[in-house]
Amino acid sequence: MILLVSSVAQAQQEYTTDSRRAEESFKEALQSYRLRDHNKALRKVNRALQHDEDFIEAYILKGQIYEEQQDLRQAIRLYRKVIDMDASFYPRLLFNTGKLEFETGQYRKARVHFSRYKTREDTGPIKEKQAQHYIESCDFAIGQMDDPVPFSPSNLGPEVNSRFHEYWPSISADGQTLVFTRLIPRKDMDEMEQRLQQMDEKRRRFIQSMMSTEQEDFFISRKRDTGWSQAVGLGGPINTKKNEGAQSLSADGKTMYFSACNLSGGEGGCDIYISTLQEEGWSDPENLGPPVNSDDWESQPSISPDGSALYFASNRDGGKGKKDLWMSKRKADGTWSEPVNLGDSINTSEDEMAPFIHMDNRTLYFASEGWMGMGGLDLFKAQRKGEKKWTTPANLGYPINTHNDEFGLIVNAAGSRAFYASDRKQGNNRDIYSFRLYEEARPVASSYMRGKVYDAKTKAPLQARFELTSLDSGRVIMESYSDSQSGAFLVCIPTNNNYLLNVSKDQYLFYSDHFTLKGLHQLKEPFEKDVPLQPIEAGSKIVLRNVFFETDSFRLKQESRLELNKLHQFLTRNASLRIEVSGHTDSVGTEAYNRELSHKRARSVYDYLIRKGIDPKRLEYKGYGESRPIAPNATPEGRARNRRTQIRILDSE
Repeated sequence: MILLVSSVAQAQQEYTTDSRRAEESFKEALQSYRLRDHNKALRKVNRALQHDEDFIEAYILKGQIYEEQQDLRQAIRLYRKVIDMDASFYPRLLFNTGKLEFETGQYRKARVHFSRYKTREDTGPIKEKQAQHYIESCDFAIGQMDDPVPFSPSNLGPEVNSRFHEYWPSISADGQTLVFTRLIPRKDMDEMEQRLQQMDEKRRRFIQSMMSTEQEDFFISRKRDTGWSQAVGLGGPINTKKNEGAQSLSADGKTMYFSACNLSGGEGGCDIYISTLQEEGWSDPENLGPPVNSDDWESQPSISPDGSALYFASNRDGGKGKKDLWMSKRKADGTWSEPVNLGDSINTSEDEMAPFIHMDNRTLYFASEGWMGMGGLDLFKAQRKGEKKWTTPANLGYPINTHNDEFGLIVNAAGSRAFYASDRKQGNNRDIYSFRLYEEARPVASSYMRGKVYDAKTKAPLQARFELTSLDSGRVIMESYSDSQSGAFLVCIPTNNNYLLNVSKDQYLFYSDHFTLKGLHQLKEPFEKDVPLQPIEAGSKIVLRNVFFETDSFRLKQESRLELNKLHQFLTRNASLRIEVSGHTDSVGTEAYNRELSHKRARSVYDYLIRKGIDPKRLEYKGYGESRPIAPNATPEGRARNRRTQIRILDSE
């Protein structure tokens, strides 16, 4: 704010003092200030005020020095004194003081100064508009403080937090793996000091002024019955002597996207990298390259729970403001699409940063200084509406948001608990906290299914594709793959919906299942399920668990088309196969009735496939009634399993 003192000094032919000594001390202070020697400037300006305690310009200069030293409370105190002495001496000081008061959370006092500035006759239209914006922001902040949201943060403790800064938490869907960034002393400082000692003094001082003594590394902690385990560094090859940070874990905790700056071979100043957890440890980080990374700044990635979309912050061309949120989709060949801007629903003319897409794959949390807030970066929540639109971002409220910068919030799969970093405890560096998220700020609660995929005959683990589809809307909710080495998988499942699960792999029959979670908003336990896949060979068979009929009818329900379309795609890809569609019932009713009903139901599936273009020569159908049960008919659960539609491979060539 050097222009403030300079403009006052240049505009005044005479200072507001009659003391020659005060004026001389002030001019010396101003000279030291312009040379960036703040300590000397303070001594001189204090001397000027000793000679004349009503010297307005000296108070302004002293306030500016404190402001640049980030002692905003002292700066505000001095500016208020000037306003009390003569508010018309430098009217812009009303605006500047209000701005500092707003930045320090003194909203009511800030509103008074903005209002006084706005109503002055010499305030231009641009500044009047800015003042009005701040008045509205003050009103919003005051309203938030008068109606605080439930918030009780809990420090994660010494196992996670240390005497250094910890921030950017990320967590796996099962809540068992926590990765975060820690700012630690550089490991090569001894080596650097030795090299510096060999340089001449001028060069050594220059390099020391430019050199950081700290670096960012990743640390990991595991959830135990008694709490979090002692965090340990991830080590190489991810952690290096340079900065790595702002990471995002995949749902299964085995893939990590993160930011790194100024690495060899990078696209820009900061790029996004990927590393996967293998048996021997984390893989060498791989730069995602264009089009995700550019010669601009890309950072703070968040991977969707199905791994199909990457959200990140960037200041690249084509944005709405300074830093914007962008999204790139993973294509079928594993490469990434050209990133698209999240648009006016999310981005403003100011900074939007730190995106986090929840496990429900529709709720986005992010930090913004453009949407109405408490000052600085506030945390917001928005939910997807269709392909490209989002609900209006909702401020998470006070005291989650304050006049300080809040960012880097994540939420567990159940939607009940949030994690973020804060330096709210005086005397501590930035630590990671968790807190119970109040109802209105929660995403769609999500659970997960985990297990492994294997060959039904050899028991060998398999990499297979998972697809979770809403039976209500027909929209694909999640897509993922099981691990290529172990066959292990973890698939996120948002609650309060009905789902079709399809697991597929070339040369195998697909596997289907369904989950009825309508009306459920939280699951206490996740689904544990291993998935055997049958090799395509004569005699192999599977149950079509998502083919549904009206009660005591052979009329297919509308939601059955999802499963039958999968069957059509399977038959299209495997054009040499011949199959039998078989219908089965429970033992309720007469044997003849059940055989006839199952026959007609099998025929309904047969007819559907023919209408979709499958050659009738490749299809047979038969009703077996109650003659081939797969469970006892003595229980409702057993009877439900016996009421089924199956396919069996007749010929595989």
